[in-house]
Amino acid sequence: MPAADGNQLVSVHTNDLKFVIEFEEPSDCDLKVVNNTQNHVAFKVKTTSPKKYFVRPNTGIMQPMDSCLIRVTLQAQREYPPDMQCKDKFLLQSTMVPPNTKVDDLPADTFNKDVSKDIRECKLKVHYRSPSAQRNSGDEGFKTFPDQNPDSNSTLQHLKEERDAAVKQTLHLQQELDFLKRRRQRRSDPGFSIVFAGVVGVVGIISGLVLKVYLSKE
Repeated sequence: MPAADGNQLVSVHTNDLKFVIEFEEPSDCDLKVVNNTQNHVAFKVKTTSPKKYFVRPNTGIMQPMDSCLIRVTLQAQREYPPDMQCKDKFLLQSTMVPPNTKVDDLPADTFNKDVSKDIRECKLKVHYRSPSAQRNSGDEGFKTFPDQNPDSNSTLQHLKEERDAAVKQTLHLQQELDFLKRRRQRRSDPGFSIVFAGVVGVVGIISGLVLKVYLSKE
């Protein structure tokens, strides 16, 4: 939501400045400033802790109904703030200027408040966030891979059951095959060769299926 009201020349499209604090790593926060008027508007960004932040650009001029993106960088911190609290504040000042005015041409006292100037101000607070809080916020609405495929576990279990059943069937047929071999040694049966060949074929097919299911599991 823009931080502005009907009396502002510009609107700032963020309520507060939020920085993710990581040890010895800089952190950025972007502000989108919009000129709500049909006039040229100059702006300047100030902070209560200028040594901690870089602001680019910290001063600029926007054409009528134009916008500008301001990047605020919190310098790398050597220690975490107590309780992740911050009392720093930012102030965005804006005022109308004549058309075709250049930033370098702005007088040094452009944003000094006095009765002869119309200076509008927008105050922004600073909030620190830990990396873990940022990740938790960014993960909202997302699922891990297994949850995105709820049927994957049941499919794998089904394949395991089919593999176990095939193994048992193969062992059973192997026992029958051994039994038929022993019978063949004791007697000569004209139809035995056909039965034997059929059993051997079935055992081969099931063994192949078992191998296929096992490989697909791997």
